[in-house]
Amino acid sequence: MRKDIIAAGFLVFFIALAGCTGQQASSSYSVDSRGILSVSCAPATTREEILFKNDTYTQTRIIQHTQTGDVVTYLSAPQNPEVAIVYVPGAGEKPAGHEERMVEYARAGYAFLFVDIRGNGGETPGYTFNPQKDFSLFEKDDWPQYYLTVCDLVVSQEMLSRRFGIPVYAMGSSNGSRYAAVAAGVDPAFAGYVGISTSDWGVQDAVIRQGYTGNLVRFAASIEPGTYLQYISPRPVWIFHAVDDPVIPFEEGKKLFERAGEPKTFIEFSDGHGINPDVDDRIIMQWAQIYGTQG
Repeated sequence: MRKDIIAAGFLVFFIALAGCTGQQASSSYSVDSRGILSVSCAPATTREEILFKNDTYTQTRIIQHTQTGDVVTYLSAPQNPEVAIVYVPGAGEKPAGHEERMVEYARAGYAFLFVDIRGNGGETPGYTFNPQKDFSLFEKDDWPQYYLTVCDLVVSQEMLSRRFGIPVYAMGSSNGSRYAAVAAGVDPAFAGYVGISTSDWGVQDAVIRQGYTGNLVRFAASIEPGTYLQYISPRPVWIFHAVDDPVIPFEEGKKLFERAGEPKTFIEFSDGHGINPDVDDRIIMQWAQIYGTQG
């Protein structure tokens, strides 16, 4: 992002040790009989590089050094933001495609963290969404990458909370909204959830239709966003979907929305699939009314 204006070689190192004493704890997870995931995520250390800075906002590349590999994130933030966003991109979305968006949110008074999630084809290693591979790891009591990604989002929330001391929302577009919903459901420290052009994966329904039971159904339930939406309440849920979405049908988005508890808001937007300027304007306007920012 904006490599032409990188502050020459300026690196910042930050050690995330909040709440830790002695030997660093290890991450762990469990999935109950209903398929509800719980995670305990070890703190990460971070390495930061300032890409751009002016009187309005700062853009930073932050590498989170987790126990299971490095995760690359990009942060755009004003000096004193009112709200922070952990943004989870859809399939193949790269930070460069969101640079103007991140600046727009920062100018409106919001910190925007783009998480280059594992296996999305960016700078963070991993494989694309693969429930079969993840289930094989689950059966061995190893970490499915899906759960690792949820932990990455939890750790990102903790980083922003420590840094700014403000509400932090989980937000995603398309596939990214699915990860964001799970993260918001398992981590009550998220202030709420914003889902854009999304639905359940449909994995749980598929394995049940095929007659499977037991661990496979439990695992399938654990990765579905609809499993967690009710547990986000009483924190707010906003779901955005276009009527003419060519990728995820509008009806599927409404079906997911119905699983959320109150308070919840469903908003139709223009164009087709994924986050766009219309969605950005609506989010900024909503939060301007709530937080009194300049949006």
